[in-house]
Amino acid sequence: MNRAPNPIPILLAALLLAAAAGCFLVLHQLALTAVLVLAAILLPLALRITREWERAVVLRAGKLQGMRGPGLFWIIPVVDSVAGVVDLRIQTISITTEKTLTRDTSPVDVDAIVFWKVHDALLAITALRDYATAVSLVAQTSLREVIGASDLGVLLEDRRRIDEWLREAIAAKTVAWGVTVQAVEIRDVTLPASLQDAMSRQAQAEREKSARVTLASAERLMAIELEQAAATYDRCPTALQILQINRVFEMNKDRGATILMPTTMADAMGRVLKSAPPTQDG
Repeated sequence: MNRAPNPIPILLAALLLAAAAGCFLVLHQLALTAVLVLAAILLPLALRITREWERAVVLRAGKLQGMRGPGLFWIIPVVDSVAGVVDLRIQTISITTEKTLTRDTSPVDVDAIVFWKVHDALLAITALRDYATAVSLVAQTSLREVIGASDLGVLLEDRRRIDEWLREAIAAKTVAWGVTVQAVEIRDVTLPASLQDAMSRQAQAEREKSARVTLASAERLMAIELEQAAATYDRCPTALQILQINRVFEMNKDRGATILMPTTMADAMGRVLKSAPPTQDG
């Protein structure tokens, strides 16, 4: 990470140099002037500062001295050194795989995001030379491992379980480095055009199959109802004749058309009408 120069030591060093110049020009004190100049040179090397979300790992004569920050802290110039400054905020990396085979040998391109943070700055600095790159490489290989152990259907339909599985796989490898994996989210799963076409045809075939089964079920129920109606009309022919009269009435009530029907049907309807009880209006 690029860090801006620390303004506080620079400002203090400038003040010491100004005091040294004044001491030499006004007081003509060479010894005091030399002390002030030396202090101005050593101050930027001794006084360090870290921000609220940063921690500095300090070595003394090459050995681990401890962790400093946040805020101002002192080190001994030449003897002490800052091995690294660790950002404790949550960071993100984007990982992708291309033409990776699932367990059922389907090639896919997967794009995912990993959210991680350093929980132990000492481990992150002392265990790895570049912990950020190591996390990225581990996430990349873990993504390929998880895809290879998953079926295509699970990868497409149950992403939350795959996300958690991938997070656990990455975290198991990075926890020893002082790094915690907060979450993993798969953003996109891209299939080859040929596989998309095959899956589309399969889905269409499933929809047609479902529609045919539904139609066959409806026709079976209709046949059962018709069978029951036929049995009822067979037991009571008058009911069938009343149904015929009602249909004729419905067909003719709005249009006033002339309907031609066989004599036997007309005679049967007439007998039914004569046997019907009179209404209050008639």
